[in-house]
Amino acid sequence: MSLVNELKTVDILISFIKNLAREAGGICLEGQKDLTSHDLEFKSAKDIVTEIDKQVESFLVKAILARYPDHGVLGEEYGAVQAKSAFRWIIDPIDGTTSFVHRLPFYSISIALEKEGELVLGVVYAPAIDQLFYAEKGKGAFVGDTPIHVSETRELGNAVMATGFACLRAGLEDNNLPIFNEIVPKLRDIRRFGSAALDLCYTALGSLDGFWEINLNIYDIAAGTVILREAGGVVTDFTGGRQFPEKGFAASNKGLHNELIHILAGFCASA
Repeated sequence: MSLVNELKTVDILISFIKNLAREAGGICLEGQKDLTSHDLEFKSAKDIVTEIDKQVESFLVKAILARYPDHGVLGEEYGAVQAKSAFRWIIDPIDGTTSFVHRLPFYSISIALEKEGELVLGVVYAPAIDQLFYAEKGKGAFVGDTPIHVSETRELGNAVMATGFACLRAGLEDNNLPIFNEIVPKLRDIRRFGSAALDLCYTALGSLDGFWEINLNIYDIAAGTVILREAGGVVTDFTGGRQFPEKGFAASNKGLHNELIHILAGFCASA
């Protein structure tokens, strides 16, 4: 059964999520004006969270449950709201908190909807640059109202990719540095934006050719995964399977993916 049948008018649902993301972006932009070191908390030695992260997640969860009170919700900061429902919302209130704190533009609000364990809808909004990506399963991916598609790059030597280092913030002994050192010399270049959600969206847009990372959580990549798939891209774990992000996370266009995971598979223990 389609989303349209389950949730009546999918256009209204998408409009609802887009508006939510933009309102959440407004909270970020306003809160950032007065942000100080006193507003920071540390989840670990290097992993920070701000009061704005919490405000945004609280706003999103309350708005979603007010409209869909029987749905489940999973958020980064407050965890899960369980419900006996086929639907679960997956939220990252600010993906790229370090960029947000340092007033760099590459952070985003990420909102995904899952039906019976399958990701079916995703919205990612970057408020600092007013860029909104969205996709519904089977309906294509968009930035604003413009359809987007992955790049046609077919060789790693012509590819520009992104990665991240959540593993280093977590202090993991098995981390992304050996993978980075193996892959980067084979590429044209590398970029580091600090938001996995945006890395996936820029891969969907064709601005990047691929993205990989370890030690991610489902809320980091849920919305971006829908958007990338609908733009013609591929998302797998490091072995080409579906056990992501637990066994690593790799995303690219179809022409590059086999070559990318051929390298990554050798680092599966690190994931």
